[in-house]
Amino acid sequence: MLATLALGESEIVNFLPGSDCLATVGAMESLGGRMTWLARDRLLVRGAQPLRSPGQPLDCGNSGTAMRLLAGLMAGQNVAARLHGDDSLSRRPMHRVVDPLTRMGARVKALGEDGRPPLLIDPGEGLHGVSFAPSVPSAQVKSAILLAGLGAWGETSVTESTPTRDHTERMLPSFGVSLERADGSVSLTGRQPLRAARIDIPGDFSSAAFLLLAGVIGQVEARTDSVGINPGRTGFLQALKRMGAGVRILARRHAGAEPVADLAAAPAALKGVRLPASLAPSMIDEMPALFAAAACASGQTVIEGAAELRVKESDRIAVMVAGLRALGVECRETPDGASINGGAVRGGEVDAQGDHRIAMAFSILALVAKGPVTVKGVELVDTSFPGFARIARSLGLLFESIG
Repeated sequence: MLATLALGESEIVNFLPGSDCLATVGAMESLGGRMTWLARDRLLVRGAQPLRSPGQPLDCGNSGTAMRLLAGLMAGQNVAARLHGDDSLSRRPMHRVVDPLTRMGARVKALGEDGRPPLLIDPGEGLHGVSFAPSVPSAQVKSAILLAGLGAWGETSVTESTPTRDHTERMLPSFGVSLERADGSVSLTGRQPLRAARIDIPGDFSSAAFLLLAGVIGQVEARTDSVGINPGRTGFLQALKRMGAGVRILARRHAGAEPVADLAAAPAALKGVRLPASLAPSMIDEMPALFAAAACASGQTVIEGAAELRVKESDRIAVMVAGLRALGVECRETPDGASINGGAVRGGEVDAQGDHRIAMAFSILALVAKGPVTVKGVELVDTSFPGFARIARSLGLLFESIG
């Protein structure tokens, strides 16, 4: 998105060709972005062309990130479009991004019931900066506001009560955007010119989390290299450490503005713990893996502060608890988390309800199950982790498609 606005040619290296990322590329091409694939994981973007209204709705697929960030970008650039997604995305609430964009002067409307997609963006008279404090911490909402702020008059500021991942704030200076960060706030002045840059994308921590889970609960060490360890993303590492796992962080370094490292996870005897709610925002996408780890721990694990899971690709609290119970794990839902009594995991059938992260969590949990585990609703795993099945087989999982 930023490369399309920037003057010159930007090269994006280590691009993840998952469905979510490809949906974003397709949307930007429909808006006039000029993309050339240099390799499967390298993309050249020729920027500085004014965005144009597409002649058809933009398909965001399963990606809430794409829909929310595109809404901010197009509102800031005063481009009309309609954004829609698959059945799962169409159930996700969008009012938390619609409301601040409307305050900035954007004409954004959620056409679905109760503030759900599709989203309609109409040209307006231009945006003005705002100071906004989201009631629920959300990196997607923060990023959407900042992207809108790039095209707004005046200063745009977002203040968070709990820090969330800050990839957008780290990347903006690479494109020449000046911003200020202090006391939980990030601010930028709109209408700054962007310049092209080379962006090296770290390995996705949310994908790596499932490999780390396999290493901790399985029989062999799992190692994954060049993984982003942005402080706003690594709550799962802290949770595993509290549970007694030893995940080694090796060869710390930087890829552009992002910290990266090699990670190695060895088998460990996990113990149940009460995890503080303050950890939740930094591992919200890794929660399915955490639920699976808790199922293997001795004693009770209490997860709090994760109400955001109710409005992800599925109601992840309800779906994970139902699946764990189907595998013989004693657990119960709470409004913002769960209480899980770890122990023996038996075989059985679970329904991931089309949620890619839940499908991966139960697939890895099968490493320790007493019988075969059938996971239904796995069709969207490639959304975030192309090649997951191949890599999981190398860790000892035996996959068989049942149609």
